[in-house]
Parts: sequence; structure tokens; C-alpha cells
Amino acid sequence: MPRLAKRTEHVMPFYAVELFKQASALHAQGHDIISLGIGEPDFTAPPQIVETMHRAAQAGLSGYTPPAGISPLRSAIADYYQQQFGATVDPSRVIVTSGASGALLMASMALINPGDEILMPDPSYPANQNFITGAGGIPRLIPCSPEERFQLSAATVREHWGPNTRGVLIASPSNPTGTTIAREDLKALIAEVKRHDGFVIMDEIYLGLYYDGVPQSALTLDDNLVIINSFSKYFHMTGWRLGWLIVPPHMVQAIEKLAASLAICAPALAQHAALTCFDPEVMQIYEKRRLSFKQRRDYLLPEFERLDLLVPVVPDGAFYIYADIRAHSQDSDDFSHRLLYEAGVAAVPGRDFGPAHASYSMRFSYATGLDRLQEAVDRIERFLG
Repeated sequence: MPRLAKRTEHVMPFYAVELFKQASALHAQGHDIISLGIGEPDFTAPPQIVETMHRAAQAGLSGYTPPAGISPLRSAIADYYQQQFGATVDPSRVIVTSGASGALLMASMALINPGDEILMPDPSYPANQNFITGAGGIPRLIPCSPEERFQLSAATVREHWGPNTRGVLIASPSNPTGTTIAREDLKALIAEVKRHDGFVIMDEIYLGLYYDGVPQSALTLDDNLVIINSFSKYFHMTGWRLGWLIVPPHMVQAIEKLAASLAICAPALAQHAALTCFDPEVMQIYEKRRLSFKQRRDYLLPEFERLDLLVPVVPDGAFYIYADIRAHSQDSDDFSHRLLYEAGVAAVPGRDFGPAHASYSMRFSYATGLDRLQEAVDRIERFLG
């Protein structure tokens, strides 16, 4: 048999997917499983978007597009950033990608050389490490405390920047914690990275799902960041595999060259359909759905407190609660397993997101209906006894 590349030994497993497989198997056996595990909205694309996709298919618009995406969609994304997040973006800097994963792949390939070290917070989304590893880089997780909102800061970057450090990969709001980086803290962090002549890759996938105030893109602080975003979370188009990059002007040509080889283009029909996302009546649908997520968060937080599931930092975005389970267990793997098989509730153990808080932390997703969340709370309460 052919020998596998050594990088495959360093690829991080995604335990949330394994949990999803177990939950699906139990469901197939007839068990009623409430999933608070996978980070996928229970909402799907509004009917107007589906109709636009059908019209595009009937018009024969399913062929290759330019590697950077169709011009109307790049302009629409730039306008969206201006109107919703206060950031002025030239459409030429927008690269439409095959999901945020495609965006992270190309950003990593464009910026990371073999041996480069990239700083990330612990906890953080596990798959991001694999894009760094795939480009030959070394992801370095920095333990971040509740006092730091589980986020990197200028001080931690200063302390941990080494001779091989090349940049940082951060997210605001974050998966798994749902926390954002305060504006002044983010400004200081970016300045610290620039002082070392490094780069900032900023994951803004959950920026639209923000609940406490008016969200602003990191681009309003610095125009030379690499921004990752997606139609999966706020726009509820997970399987359509559509995302985007916003890059500094000097990176555009290199990213387009990579896109032409690594992806050819993002899915054509999804691109044409996504134009309808920005219609005013469709944006109103998304706003109502955002408020539904907020309602779910606001229901769960006091319930978790009542059940002694400590939430060290109130999430102000995304659709996750990162909870401390030490009142009930010191082993999140065992707790997650028992919760699934004894209570029929799926939630992700902490080891998916880094070792610092793994043994006593779990991620609970509230990307499911309020009635199911209420039933999940009842089951957890009975389970805790």
C-alpha cells in the first residue's frame, strides 16, 4: 500500500462529527435524539433563494464562473459589508469561494510557508488547525481564560510571539464560545501583530449573528486584514458551499491564481442564487431568524445557571454556549457520552476545541427550535437527577 503523507498524522479529528454519527445511528434505531451538537442552523435557505437557483438553472447558468466569482455577487458582498458592518470594501478585493473552508484553504496557501507558526486561541474551532497544517504551518494554541473572553489579546500575542511566528488566526464571534473581541482589545491585538510584521486572518462567519449592540467588521479598524466569511451560518445555506474572502489589494492576483487551480470556481448556481440573499424582503427574514436565535440564547442561559452548568462568559454572538460542567463531572467525554445514551441529548465534549479547558467544558449549540431546547433542558435536568 502507498505510504501516507506525514501531515495526515497531524490532522486534528473532529469529534463533533463522530458525535453526529453516533446520534444518527441512535435515531435510525428509533431513539428520539435532540442534537445540540452540530453547528448547523435549523433554518434553511428562504424560498426566494431556491426560486432564484431554479431560474438560474433553467437559464443555463450552471457553467464555470471566473475564479474570483461572478461580478454582481462580489459587488453585493461589498455593499453588504458597507451597509451592515460599516466597512468600505472595493469589490475587486472580494473572492467568492467554495464555503469558508475554501476561503481558509486559499488564505493559508497564500500566507503560510512550511514551518511558519500561527497563533490561535484555545478554545477555537478545530478544523482551522488543519488548514494551517495542510499549508505546512504549525498551529500553536494559546490557552485563553474566561477573563480574556476565551480570546487572544495583545498581551498574549506579545508573550507568545516567537522567531517562527508568522501571524494569528482569530474569530469574532467565536466557535465554540460565542464570544466577541471588544473593539479596543481587537485594535490593540492587530497593532501588536503589525508590530511584528505579521498577518491577521479574521474569521467573521458569525458576524451577522450578533445580539448585543451593532456589529462592526474588523475591517473598520484596519484595511489590511484577511477576512473569512460564509453564506452558511447567517444566510442558512450550509450545503450550498459558498463563502468569501476579503483580502488586501496586493493579495488579489495570488488568490485568484490559487482559486483557478484549487477550485476553478465556487458552485455557479449557488452564486447566482446568493444574489437574492441581499434583497430587502429576504434580509427581513434573516433578521427575524437572528432574533429567534437570541430568544433561544436568552432562554438557555438562566436554565443552565439553574442546572449548575456554569457559563463563564455570556455569548454575544453565534449559536453556542460554552459551559463548565465541573459541578457534575470532571470528564466531559464521559459526560457527553452518558448525556447522549441516557438522556438522548447530543452535545460536544471540550477536547474538540483545545486541551486547556477540555476535561470540564462542553459546547451546546442552540441551532434548533425553542420547543426542542425546552425538551432538552427537561431531559438534562432528569439526567442530572
